[in-house]
Formats: sequence, structure tokens, C-alpha cells
Amino acid sequence: MNSQPILFKAMIQQNGEMNAAFVEFPFSTEELFSKKGQVKIKAVFDEKVEYRGSLTKMKSDCHILGLTQEVRKQLGKTFGDEVSVSLIEDKEERMVEIADDIASVFDENPEAKTLFDKMSYTHKKEYIRWIEEAKKPETRENRKTKMILMILDGKKGI
Repeated sequence: MNSQPILFKAMIQQNGEMNAAFVEFPFSTEELFSKKGQVKIKAVFDEKVEYRGSLTKMKSDCHILGLTQEVRKQLGKTFGDEVSVSLIEDKEERMVEIADDIASVFDENPEAKTLFDKMSYTHKKEYIRWIEEAKKPETRENRKTKMILMILDGKKGI
């Protein structure tokens, strides 16, 4: 297992017509990580912007790494610009921060909590973000109730 960061430079590419960007990962994930599918990584762009994400295989020959709008803004870069990337495989357990009021709803609904705990990090994050994006307290309350119902209904994410 190589714990040295993998370094490369890449051109920021636009994903179709969308405001979404990615860089191509110019190496074999199979050789480096013994994985063909998704590889969770921690990256640093231009030695200043940190990012946790995944190398994924889209309809592309190689794996790609997405660059969020936020990351591009911090870098001051856009499609067509070159970026330097340093990345390592992310072995850390990804935890979702759960506010106390949301945790207490789970305490009242242990069955939903069990189902929630089995979900992927991404799905958990979606649920929690959806609740936390509520502007009004009553919206937040409504969403907490809805979340429990959705989870019990078998919905994996928003």
C-alpha cells in the first residue's frame, strides 16, 4: 500500500453543458489501490484547497475526480485551467455530524435510527443537509418528521 501522495497536473474539464467540472485521473486505480470501482480519496488542489471525495468511473476510460463549484471558486479557476492535484486514499470513516435536535428524533424512533445507520455516508449527509437547510424552525420540525417517515418507508436519500 502506497501511503505517498499521488501527484499529477490536470486540465479542469466541463461535464457536458452542466456547471460541473472534473479532472481525469491519469493512473490505474487497480494498480494503485487494487480497486476498479469508486475510490474514496482526500485531495489537495494547487497545494491549498483540501477536498474529500471519490475517484469515480463515469462513461470514461479513466477514473475522474469532480471539482465542486466551491473548490473552483477557492482556486480561482474554471474550465480549461490547469490544476495540480495531490491525493491519497481516504481510509477514515466518514462521519455525518448530527445536531442534537435531530439526534433526539432518532432516539424516539430507534427503528429509523437503525436504518439510517446502515445508509451510505452520502445518503446520511443528504438527509441531514436537507433538514439543516430549512430556514424556519417549523420547516425544520416538519422535515425531521418527514425524514423519519421516508427512512421507515425505505427511501435511501432525498
